[in-house]
Amino acid sequence: MHPDAVQRVLGVLLMVFSVTMLPPALVAVVAADGVAEAFLMTFVLLLVLGGLLWLPVRQSRRELRIRDGFFVVAMFWVVLGAAGSLPLVIQNAVPFGFVDALFESVSGLTTTGATVLTGIDSLPLSIRYYRQQLQWLGGMGIIVLAVAILPMLGIGGMQLYRAELPGPVKDAKLTPRIAETAKALWYIYLGLTVVCALAYWAAGMGAFDAVMHAFTTIATGGFSTHDASMGYFDSALIEMIAVVFMIISALNYSLHFMAWRWRSTEPWRSDPELVAFLTVLGIVIALVLGGLLIYQAAHSLLLDETWHHAIFQVVSFATTTGYTTASYYVWPAFLPVLLLFVAVVGGCANSTSGGLKVVRILLLWRQGGREILRLIHPQAQIPVKIGDRPVNERVIDAVWGFFAAYVLLFVLLMLVMLAMGLDQITAFSAVASGLANLGPALGDVAANFASVGAGPKLVMCVAMLMGRLEIFTLLVLFTPAFWRR
Repeated sequence: MHPDAVQRVLGVLLMVFSVTMLPPALVAVVAADGVAEAFLMTFVLLLVLGGLLWLPVRQSRRELRIRDGFFVVAMFWVVLGAAGSLPLVIQNAVPFGFVDALFESVSGLTTTGATVLTGIDSLPLSIRYYRQQLQWLGGMGIIVLAVAILPMLGIGGMQLYRAELPGPVKDAKLTPRIAETAKALWYIYLGLTVVCALAYWAAGMGAFDAVMHAFTTIATGGFSTHDASMGYFDSALIEMIAVVFMIISALNYSLHFMAWRWRSTEPWRSDPELVAFLTVLGIVIALVLGGLLIYQAAHSLLLDETWHHAIFQVVSFATTTGYTTASYYVWPAFLPVLLLFVAVVGGCANSTSGGLKVVRILLLWRQGGREILRLIHPQAQIPVKIGDRPVNERVIDAVWGFFAAYVLLFVLLMLVMLAMGLDQITAFSAVASGLANLGPALGDVAANFASVGAGPKLVMCVAMLMGRLEIFTLLVLFTPAFWRR
């Protein structure tokens, strides 16, 4: 590794992140809610810390290697989670223990959306703003933002970009220069946020709520400024607007870029992963709607709002956003479990959603089909294809490796949760929710994570970070080969 290059980039990233404390500080000053000092103190602390890291090696021009990129991204996300908790710990308006503040910060930055808070409606305005901003920054990734706005990171920027980007294919650049690619992604992300906010506002949300929920809808994060989440607005129109933008954000951003550049819908129409994702959505919506209708008819319950609750909850889970409008956990047992499994599948590669990603499941499915054919034709050369294109065997091996690591990590974290005293449903759903960056779960944590102890919350922090960085970016640091010269 090149320690000086790593130190320089980490210092710059910390200074960039320190600037994000200024908007909530401004909100606190305008709202006079007494939290401005905490945000300003955090700004100064992070700026000084970043400066101390950067100054001694500011002249270094060594390029980042592949392993440097993994180390920087992994370390930055760990440090970022702790740094994001600082204003919550420092302020005195609402009592926050360190673990709770860390949980809230990691959950926000990884766009998980799980919370330990109750009484969100009565929180100081700046803290409500800050939680939403954390998710917005985490959605596209603050490192991708840094690569976009800081030319000095052009050296080695590709290594950082690859390490943070979700999905099985890491080499796809939209433009010849990686900084231009990062800028294009952020332009699309910002544009979608603005349009989403305007749509919410036109549908009846207040200006503050519209912008705040646009932040977390486009980030597929799920934090809300209200305890009742999207259910607070009690509006089918707002829910359907959210459905549209959650789906858009769960699609591959490269497709949005190509559609915009070519002025054509062809990139969307011809993408096999998008077709598979929408097909899964349609099937699960039909299953959930059918299940609810049968359940409600059997118990003589009202059927008025069933259709939009079914559509909203399925899309919210499938995109790993995690908004809620109904008590899904009291639905017939197979429905909430089905929603959790859909969340584990997640959205498309190179999107803001979490989970395994649809393209990986598609590849596993096609690989399974090939093995069945090989039983009949042992000598046949049968390529695995996505659309009309054969997939490189190395990508398929990587997908199987990722899937195996995901399952093993899931089992390990669940056993740790059980050892800490959680029941099976709570432990299973919490780990599934954390690794998929979903937020909602079942059992004791169906509403929030306030009732569990510090241990399970810290395990959830690990799961959320692992899920956001797609496991390998963190696991690679624990291999002897990574540290061998």
